[in-house]
Amino acid sequence: QVQLVESGGGLVQTGGSLKLSCSASGSILSVNFMGWYRQAPGKQRELVATFTSAGYTNYADSVKGRFTISRDNNKKSVYLQMNSLKPEDTAVYYCYADLWNSAYAQDYYWGQGTQVTVSS
Repeated sequence: QVQLVESGGGLVQTGGSLKLSCSASGSILSVNFMGWYRQAPGKQRELVATFTSAGYTNYADSVKGRFTISRDNNKKSVYLQMNSLKPEDTAVYYCYADLWNSAYAQDYYWGQGTQVTVSS
């Protein structure tokens, strides 16, 4: 069984910063890549930032220059530093991982989500 656990969400004022963390654990052989999505009320889940299988990073246009994704491969963890937060960044943020599990299957896993609320 594989678990992704996020932390670091909360309430912050406009212009503030938060850092999200996500760690994968359980029956994992190797992690291919990890990243972050978010879902605001009444909206579809959207990509925020991700590593690619080649190790590059991709960001949504709306967060470029403000958010930074990083990772610790040894800890099977991914982080999202969010600066200059805006009310429109308010959403539930989900970590995901593309990985090989102990059954030698490549699969996609999601965390439970962490709420980020930016007050105006």
